[in-house]
Amino acid sequence: MTTILIVITCLISIAAFGKPALLDKLQFNASKIVHQHQYYRLVTHGFVHANWEHLIVNMIVLYSFGRAIEQYFFVFGRMANAYFLLLYFGGMLVSNIYALYKHRNNFYYNAVGASGAVSAVLFAAIFFDPWNKIYFFGILPIPGIVFALLYLAYSYYMSRKQNDNIAHDAHFLGALFGFIYPILLNANYFQHFVDRLFGVI
Repeated sequence: MTTILIVITCLISIAAFGKPALLDKLQFNASKIVHQHQYYRLVTHGFVHANWEHLIVNMIVLYSFGRAIEQYFFVFGRMANAYFLLLYFGGMLVSNIYALYKHRNNFYYNAVGASGAVSAVLFAAIFFDPWNKIYFFGILPIPGIVFALLYLAYSYYMSRKQNDNIAHDAHFLGALFGFIYPILLNANYFQHFVDRLFGVI
């Protein structure tokens, strides 16, 4: 499923790079979703990106941690792919709840990218193995649980400042969803997380 999502996202994003009308049609716009009932934008915005850097970073993170999640979900048998897709698209939807409310009357607010969904996948992977190293910028190794705390703190802080063009609130909410999602599938996973966190297993 990880590879399929990456291929589809890359194809649509690359197509939209040269077609502003396609980007405009697919991007997240809370006003159009609420007032014009264009609900498809809640999902399609995750398949278009602002530029090559935005796309490449998201797809590298998705590839790196999506494969791990697929392995963790293998225990669910035939439901594994369905649960993976629920994690991905659930993260995509939850990550934009705040923006949907806040910008419902702002026709000029737009957002693109799979960052909310990718954050959900990343944090689900951290949940299952909190001390696994994450290489920040591909260089600096940081324990997953430490990275998670720093990521949430930074995303919250930057979402309050609102001085750049990045949807930090989407990153924050998507990450929270990804961390909680395994517990929604099986409440016993919380004990698994605690045991891994404190080195019991």
